[in-house]
Amino acid sequence: MDVSTGERFVAKYNDDVNLSARVFKTIVDPFIGKYSLMKICTGTLKPDSTIYNVNKDAEEKVAKIYVLRGKDAIEVPELKAGDIGAVAKLTVTQTGDTMAVRTAPIVYHAPKISVPYTYMSYSAKTKGDEDKVSSALAKLMEEDLTLKAVNDSENRQSLLYGIGDQQLEVVVSKLQNRYKVEIELSKPKFAFRETLKKKVEVQGKHKKQSGGHGQYGDVKMEFEPSGDLETPYIFEERVFGGAVPKNYFPAVEKGIQECVQKGPLAGYPVVGLKATLVDGSYHPVDSSEMAFKMAATLAFKKGFMEANPVLLEPIASLKVTVPDKFTGDVMGDLNRRRGRVLGMNSDHHGKQIIEADVPMSELYGYNTDLRSMTGGIGIYEYEFSRYEQAPGDVQKREVEARANSGDE
Repeated sequence: MDVSTGERFVAKYNDDVNLSARVFKTIVDPFIGKYSLMKICTGTLKPDSTIYNVNKDAEEKVAKIYVLRGKDAIEVPELKAGDIGAVAKLTVTQTGDTMAVRTAPIVYHAPKISVPYTYMSYSAKTKGDEDKVSSALAKLMEEDLTLKAVNDSENRQSLLYGIGDQQLEVVVSKLQNRYKVEIELSKPKFAFRETLKKKVEVQGKHKKQSGGHGQYGDVKMEFEPSGDLETPYIFEERVFGGAVPKNYFPAVEKGIQECVQKGPLAGYPVVGLKATLVDGSYHPVDSSEMAFKMAATLAFKKGFMEANPVLLEPIASLKVTVPDKFTGDVMGDLNRRRGRVLGMNSDHHGKQIIEADVPMSELYGYNTDLRSMTGGIGIYEYEFSRYEQAPGDVQKREVEARANSGDE
């Protein structure tokens, strides 16, 4: 497409018009640096020139131009329309970008990049190699746009996304052979949540006497489900007669705010909590914001465990596309994964699209299983949908695992 006019443009591989080229691959060599491989669609590319990256709206300097043959980069005096060549050390250019002349900006269709759904947790084998690993992964991600490294701060883990398990294994060997760093892949932790099911009223009293000023904070609080699983907590107060002075209300809320980040059941964030301050007492000398914050924390820890606490697990909306003959196997497998099949539609080309809700933790390893069930033909996609209460056995297993791992 011609950006300046919006008209559709078809490259006719003509040398005599303005330059336009598509970057179709990026190679990052640990010794030589980055090569952008491009096909010249129109015009001629010469060394020591400036070209315009239309997608990034930036100009790039071209020093030498090459033709790659095996491991050798052969310097050439020019690349004409129809040629495939390489340019080294472009700063902002990525795979899929279009290079042209600023006065004649052309954009070619970018390649359709598959979304990576398979992921594993990874860590550097050697302590202190984390920086080396992240810079090596950044280089690999420039080469392969289906590879993604994500930092999951909530569960304190680093995740590596790819198209399948084999791709992730190849990444591990590339890191080892090319960049001399080793990583270990492991099963990721899943982002559970905690909430409560019934209303309770509890007292939290923080009292300390240690010579001179003591510490005194006393609150009576109600904890109940708020009905909103999107929000961690709602804080209200119904204190009569100044039992707790107004200037301590923010301290009480601060206590609750800190507690909901790591619930008492298994150390996961708390959602759907309504906390109401109803009563309490204070000391004119010994009370402080710190004391009331501690009192609220004590009330929360006691009250939450009395209010039928439950774990919520993340649920994904899954779409699986498979040939008709495999639908029975796939649906049986989804039932084994605690999935709820919501419907099945034909794509009118001999395939069925199965829609289901499946717990995220049960999708671990699904890519490999689906391929083996369908002879490598089945494809799937999913996205996070909502949180639902986890069954008793899953909750028990998760609480025990967190207790044993010392993550509490």
